[in-house]
Amino acid sequence: MLLARKTAIVHGGSGAVGAAVARAFAREGAAVHLTGRTVPPLEDVARRIQDEGGVAHVAQLDATDRDAVDRHADAVAAAGNGIDICFNATSNDDMQGSPLLDMALADVLRPVTKAVTTTLTTATGAARHMVRRGSGVLLVMAGGRETIPDLGGSHITWSALTGVCRQLAAELSPQGVRVAWLLSPGSPAPGEENRADEGRSWPSARPTTTSPMPRSSPPPAGPAR
Repeated sequence: MLLARKTAIVHGGSGAVGAAVARAFAREGAAVHLTGRTVPPLEDVARRIQDEGGVAHVAQLDATDRDAVDRHADAVAAAGNGIDICFNATSNDDMQGSPLLDMALADVLRPVTKAVTTTLTTATGAARHMVRRGSGVLLVMAGGRETIPDLGGSHITWSALTGVCRQLAAELSPQGVRVAWLLSPGSPAPGEENRADEGRSWPSARPTTTSPMPRSSPPPAGPAR
């Protein structure tokens, strides 16, 4: 199995994407740690993983709480001899269906703030442990490159996530940690993620986009331009 003896954290593990990814990790042999704000749906995903012969653990966690995320990462690393994969699949609480001209500023900026916050908290929490071993992968669920009317703050959020991930990649890749963000044109609605098991194909994510700096070429020092 590809992930035998690996440890993976999936933040937002009860959502459509998070649950599907967690089950895939477990099928490949990883011990999966599921986090989210509500425990019962996380336990449902964990039971499915366990019924399929996998290993899953559940923790209630607010991914915007940096101290809580750090404590969880510390506990996972201590229990599993490190962290190999961290995937942020938390929701962004975005509002779609209206043009920007008709939206309140708070509704446009809410998903941007939340996505950037959860990406930084989850990535840095896990990366501190990854750099000690010189290996690990940070995964972020972003969106498509296409600009579509009435997406509200969603496309702005995806653009912001690209910037965050590129910066993380530039700083962490010289230390052996890879950063990848998934550009997906669509995902199943909540509750429909298991329909793919019944023969329905969902739009697939685009190839992961990474921007690592070569180990021999660290980012140049100097003032930002």
